[in-house]
Amino acid sequence: MLDELKVFTGNAHPALAQDICDSLSIPLGRAEVFQFANENTFVRILENVRERDVFVVQPICTPVNTSLMELLIMIDALKRASAARITAVITYYGYGRTDKKDQPRVPITARLVADLLTTAGANRVLTVDLHAEQIQGFFNIPVDELTALYLLSRHFKENYTNNLVVVATDVGITKQARDFAAKLEAPLAIIEKRRAENNDESKIFNLIGDVKGKRALLVDDEIATGGSIISAAEMLMENGASEVYVGATHPIFSGPAIDRIKQSPIKDVVVTDTVPVPEEKRIDKIAVLPIAPLVAEAIRRIHTGMSIGAMFE
Repeated sequence: MLDELKVFTGNAHPALAQDICDSLSIPLGRAEVFQFANENTFVRILENVRERDVFVVQPICTPVNTSLMELLIMIDALKRASAARITAVITYYGYGRTDKKDQPRVPITARLVADLLTTAGANRVLTVDLHAEQIQGFFNIPVDELTALYLLSRHFKENYTNNLVVVATDVGITKQARDFAAKLEAPLAIIEKRRAENNDESKIFNLIGDVKGKRALLVDDEIATGGSIISAAEMLMENGASEVYVGATHPIFSGPAIDRIKQSPIKDVVVTDTVPVPEEKRIDKIAVLPIAPLVAEAIRRIHTGMSIGAMFE
């Protein structure tokens, strides 16, 4: 059934691509992807893909621009090699935070990336927990968005069940946090925050809901420098929370994130491996759940014409 299916990867997250192939019981497609001395990216597909259903696993993660260019050039190479259909499997959509024109003379880079992927020759996109739902509308090709919500909520349900309150880190993620709370049969609280400058820091403004004496579970789509999540955790402790945990899909962990988490009041941070988490960042407080089985099942369903939505019903 999967004979016509091929999975390839660039250099962004080859371990994830291999895990996906292991879940599908197929070999990882062979390709050369490297940079010349002049920093130009070169791609060569090393096997026949003519009339095949091809999936390229490549999160747009560190180094972001290199990962993006590899993805675009791989798509172009596969198109020119006569692949029947090319799906970009972007487990982390870089530039997703630049999803609107919220001040004068700034770009909407998330839309630009969507245009680049389409122009390169992608026929569809498979992604995980976009920063904003409207990014799907930036594409004129089908977009399947998976969520790690069920994976994370199952982990917390099995390990941290009693006296929980789920806390949305900002108003934008309230819907996901509400679904998370429903799965855990826990109440919901919301933190109102605003990003004051063009940097990675946020200013915490207000807490809506009661966390006193409860184990607070912060829910977010990603952790970048950790500034927002640490500020939120400190605010929750000041408002009487007994413990603070974090559940997030994308462990970007850039800059001072790991040191901040080490020194923070947060007890545990649970993430998935949509992007690589190197060993030096896997401190005791951090648990990494595998995303490959979820992505592999979605790939199988896309290839065989089955429903993706039914996975979450």
